Amino acid sequence: MVQALISTRNETVKIARGGWLDALRFIVAFLIILHHFQAAGPAPLAEALHPVFERGGFLLTNFFLIDSGYVLMRVYQEAMGRGRMSPGDFVLKRVLRVVPAHLMMLLSLAGLVILSSAAGVAPRNPEWFDWNQFPAQLLLVQSFGIPGGLGWNAPTWSVSALLGCYLAFPWILKGLSRVGPWTALGLGAVLYLLANEATWAVLGHPVWQMPMKYGFIRALPLFFLGMCLAQFASRVWIHPRLAGWTMLAATAAFASLQWFDKNALASIACIGLIILAAGAIPVTRPSRLIEKAALVSFSMFISNEVVRIAWFGAANVAIARFGLSEPVQWGLWAAGVLAAVGFAFAFHHLIDGPLQDRIKRGLKSRRRRPTTPTAAQPA
Repeated sequence: MVQALISTRNETVKIARGGWLDALRFIVAFLIILHHFQAAGPAPLAEALHPVFERGGFLLTNFFLIDSGYVLMRVYQEAMGRGRMSPGDFVLKRVLRVVPAHLMMLLSLAGLVILSSAAGVAPRNPEWFDWNQFPAQLLLVQSFGIPGGLGWNAPTWSVSALLGCYLAFPWILKGLSRVGPWTALGLGAVLYLLANEATWAVLGHPVWQMPMKYGFIRALPLFFLGMCLAQFASRVWIHPRLAGWTMLAATAAFASLQWFDKNALASIACIGLIILAAGAIPVTRPSRLIEKAALVSFSMFISNEVVRIAWFGAANVAIARFGLSEPVQWGLWAAGVLAAVGFAFAFHHLIDGPLQDRIKRGLKSRRRRPTTPTAAQPA
């Protein structure tokens, strides 16, 4: 009976675009926007509706980190395992995927602050734009204990932490390729719990909510957990119906846990089950709309804080000048959320997407370029 639901004999489901994994990426990116925007309305959503809008943000970021490890492992484990992609090529490809968009958003925000200040419109919270904090964020080193990085486009701490995860990825992949699927699953859970105990003992914080300057310490165990889930998923077939019910039950449990309190460790277990189940459901009819939405998820993540600052900088001036009513303020808030999504789609399709296409072509030509013989290297 158990083998009819979970088996190592059946061929596992290949990762594919346009299915539940892509849908989850877009949904989580949208919920992150809601979390970042929740305090900008006439009343914080955490006070007006429920505290989950405030306390759920760290779990959404954790979801993003686990999912990154899972997806990268599923996509690259075969190519790297067989030597078709070197560790250096992998790291270069990932750095070029995230750094250009980061630089464009952060420099645009810096330009906005300079121009608005020159026009006599000072930032509402000037402490968020301390130039002493700028260099660490620009260089994406704020998650490695280097001072700086507070304010500005603050969510980029997770991009900084992921750069460290990318460097560790080839070596983790090499180690996980030597263990079985159930061992990998156990390693992911046990090492995460051990990391949590260690950070409590040494730093006085749980690993799932470390201060930003220790962002890499927070991110790596989650990224590793995602890779372990992927190692399991690549070798163990799960019946699609069981996967569907598991994803539904884990989502319901995750939502219920947030209604009462953070319940971080139990919530992370639910996140792991959701991702594992989503990857086990075959994509029989890929959705182009879902695929495109997932491709925009990174742009949503990297740009929403910049849009929030710009949008509500202007909205707050209008509210103060014209004495706008609370319903109108809520309308401005909802329009700001839609503006963040719309801007991300435009940024992806007009700037980041075409740029990434050029980068991909450049990397392909770099790999195909023949080596020129030298005197010490015979042809």
